[in-house]
Amino acid sequence: MTKTISENGFKYFSVGSGKPIVILHGLMGGLSNFDGVFNYFPDQGYNVIAPELPIYSSNILNTNVKFFAEFVYKFIKFKKLKDVIILGNSLGGHVGLIFSKLYPKLVKGLVLTGSSGLYENSMGDSYPKREDYEYIKERTEAVFFSPKIATKKIIDEIYETVNDRKKLIKILAMAKSAIRHNMSKDLPNIKVNTAIVWGTNDSVTPPDVAKDFNKLLPNSELFWIKKCGHAPMMEHPSEFNTIMKGWLERKKF
Repeated sequence: MTKTISENGFKYFSVGSGKPIVILHGLMGGLSNFDGVFNYFPDQGYNVIAPELPIYSSNILNTNVKFFAEFVYKFIKFKKLKDVIILGNSLGGHVGLIFSKLYPKLVKGLVLTGSSGLYENSMGDSYPKREDYEYIKERTEAVFFSPKIATKKIIDEIYETVNDRKKLIKILAMAKSAIRHNMSKDLPNIKVNTAIVWGTNDSVTPPDVAKDFNKLLPNSELFWIKKCGHAPMMEHPSEFNTIMKGWLERKKF
């Protein structure tokens, strides 16, 4: 992955040139979770660009999904992007949905994977036993079908984050905002072409959530990845890329 670029108050990664794919990461997931996308799509004629969402730097009053959608709008306008393809995982998918609702003319296509917005299981309202490393390890491994995906580096980062009081307050505020901002009534009005790519073993946003998204989003297609948890682009990057590329080609994006 390329190094972080800092411009105009934004921090982001950008690889390749061509049609823009804007990545929106999850609440506990860094941009490295999308390494497979960064490594593949620039060679297919896309500019893969990913802003860091201001989860820990925004004012607590602005730590909510709508503010983050507005943040993405400001970023896209700053970069002068148009006809963007938004790829969002977990919280990032939720932010992408709100963005698509508010600014449909800027969005060419939307790819959701393990997205919040309807229903999700969290690690708990207050992260009980957050000082217990083994507890955090077990909860992190449970996000994936294969526990091996949860490397020590990933577990250490999450352990450090949830034991940082200031960061934890922001995480809990963001999680509560996502729960409050249920989009079931909004989805039928979001006409953007959408690919829903889901793990059959997702325990955070279970398969029924994907089916509901597919039912409620009028121009959506649902794709399953077997033996896969909450982060398909991370757990099965090749299969995820193949599905996404095939969908983009069929839609002539």
